[in-house]
Amino acid sequence: MASTSDSNKPSVSTVGDNRTRLCEEFAAIAGTDSAVAQCYLAENDWEMERALNSFFEADMESVFEVEDSPARDSSPQTKRQKVEEKTPGCCIDLTEDSPASTRKPPEEDSDKLSMITWNVDGLDTDNLAERARGLCSYLVLYTPDVVFLQELILPYVQYLKKRAVSYLIIEGGEDGYFIGMMLKRSRIKLVESEIVTYPTTKMMRNLLVAQVDFKGQKLCLMTSHLESCKGHAEERMKQLRVVMQRMGEAPDNVTVLFGGDTNLRDPEVAKVGLPTGVCDVWEQLGKQEHCRYTWDTKANSNKTVPFVSRCRFDRIYFRPATRPGVPHLVPDHMALVGLEKLDCGRYTSDHWGIYCSLSAG
Repeated sequence: MASTSDSNKPSVSTVGDNRTRLCEEFAAIAGTDSAVAQCYLAENDWEMERALNSFFEADMESVFEVEDSPARDSSPQTKRQKVEEKTPGCCIDLTEDSPASTRKPPEEDSDKLSMITWNVDGLDTDNLAERARGLCSYLVLYTPDVVFLQELILPYVQYLKKRAVSYLIIEGGEDGYFIGMMLKRSRIKLVESEIVTYPTTKMMRNLLVAQVDFKGQKLCLMTSHLESCKGHAEERMKQLRVVMQRMGEAPDNVTVLFGGDTNLRDPEVAKVGLPTGVCDVWEQLGKQEHCRYTWDTKANSNKTVPFVSRCRFDRIYFRPATRPGVPHLVPDHMALVGLEKLDCGRYTSDHWGIYCSLSAG
């Protein structure tokens, strides 16, 4: 007869099933195979967050390092300095306070609000420095007021802080990979920001919320990277409910704008539903075919997969201010960005970014 203590222990099959599931989740988050996942999980007592942090720290050691440099000092301090001090030969200067600038750019006087949302795929460290410069080139081209970013890693953020100095950068985390927000300093004034946790996430996901002022208008800006993979639909819908609750509860004198990599499928959105007044901007603008697919392995070759997948994972949701007498914005244009290959032969990300503008209604 088994003892009471033995009967309380998880069975071998249960432990095996749990560890198989952890390996699958780790592989999905880190973009690796189950053998690598098992190695990192086993080394970290099968604790997911510790294992992922260990994986990302190891993987980031070579990110943004100087190519063809002399023998390197491999101490942690030297590695940190290389991330913080490296200046690429063809860097992009986004500073608008340059002495050479004698007048404001045209957009400084515009009442239009412009934004980009983009999963920049920081987990893929191949050509990452050039791809980060690619992002900066799009910031120069479009001069968005607001930028929502997903799948950031620490070196990527440190690079942006050096190069995109005309933007205030708000981070939604600091370990592993995380989301972030960039606000054009001359146009958007930050009031406060907060990170909203998803209690049951298995993939370190959360919601970043910022209350800001835009030309006297109160805006609530939100970005998130919802749970990935088809098998995590229930968790993804839970997270969408959190987003929609926050959008619906915002005061009626506030315009709410959400952008991010939602990983959503249309039936999932139908199950959750959108609160009164909240719209999907792509649908609101007529479901234009040219900006339907933001994850498109038929057109984007950054990921090598044995199948064609075309999905509208990246989405923008909008709720206007409704209080009488309060200025409000209306979405008027949407386009995909990042469609051109860089000199390295790859795209800025495996996702296309979405550019959207909103005008005074």
